Amino acid sequence: MRLRTAFRVVAGVAAAGAATLAYASLVERNLFTLRRFDVPLLDLDDEPLRILHLSDLHLMPNQRRKAQWVADLAGLDPDLVVVTGDNWSHPEALPIVSQAFEPLLTYPGAFVFGSNDYKGPVFKNPFSYFDKDREYIQGVDLPYESLRSLFVSAGWADLNNARTTIKAGGRTVELVGVDDPHVDRDSYESVAGAASPSADLHIGVVHTPDPSVLDAMAADGFTLLLAGHTHGGQVCVPGVGALVTNCGLPRQMAKGLHRWPSSSSWLHVSAGLGTHPTAPVRFACRPEASLLTLVPR
Repeated sequence: MRLRTAFRVVAGVAAAGAATLAYASLVERNLFTLRRFDVPLLDLDDEPLRILHLSDLHLMPNQRRKAQWVADLAGLDPDLVVVTGDNWSHPEALPIVSQAFEPLLTYPGAFVFGSNDYKGPVFKNPFSYFDKDREYIQGVDLPYESLRSLFVSAGWADLNNARTTIKAGGRTVELVGVDDPHVDRDSYESVAGAASPSADLHIGVVHTPDPSVLDAMAADGFTLLLAGHTHGGQVCVPGVGALVTNCGLPRQMAKGLHRWPSSSSWLHVSAGLGTHPTAPVRFACRPEASLLTLVPR
C-alpha cells in the first residue's frame, strides 16, 4: 500500500508538472497583455502625454500573431513610442519585425538595442541565470544595421549612446540613452550631463536596467527611466514574483513602475513580449506592452 501511495504521489507531481509546462509554453506565453500606468511627472496644468513602451519581442519569422498584436497597438494613438531592445531572434526576422512596427512608425519614436539585436540566441541551461559569474555566450550575427535603418528612416531617434531632443504630444522631450550594458556596449560618460531646463520632459532609455546607468541618468535629472531585458523574471512564483532579473536590478523591481531609490525619478521596466527561443515559456508573468500616461504630480 505504501508503495502504491508513493507511486500515486510521484505520478500526481509529474502530471502537475507536465500540465504547468504545457500551460507556460502553449498558453501564457501567448497571452499578450497591455499594462497601463499613470506616472505623476507633469506640472499641474499640463495635458497628459502617453508613451507606448515596447521591449523584448524576440520575434521569429513565423510569429505573425505576435507581430499583428504589436501592429494593432497603433490604435492606442500614443504620443511617443519607446522601444528598449531585443526585437528579434533570427537573421531572417526583419520582414516580421517590419510588419510589427510599420503602423507605429508614423508616431514619434526612439529606441536602443539589446544584446539580442546584435547576436542570435544560443541554448542556455535555465539554471545558469542564477550564476552571476557565468560566461555570456552569443550566437550568429544578426543584420542589426537593417533594423537600425528601419527605425531611423521613419524618423525615430537612435539612442544607442546618444542624446537628443524631439517633439511629442506638443512637448519638447529630451532623451538620453545607452547601448546595452549587459554586453558592455554602454558609454554613458559620452552623453552625460545635466538635463536641459528648456525641455518639458527628460527620459532616459536603456535595455538592461543596470543600476549604475540608472543612477547616473537620475542624477543628471532624467525623471523617467525606461528599460527591458528582465522579461519580468519570465518564470515567476505566485506570491513571490521574479526569481532572477539577469542583471543587478533587485528582483522586486523586475517589472512595472517603481520609484528609483534616492532620486525623484520613476523607473518603468517592461516584462517584454517574447521569450528566449530555446526557453519558450512564461509562468505567472504574461508577455506585455505598457502604455504610460504621464499626468500632473
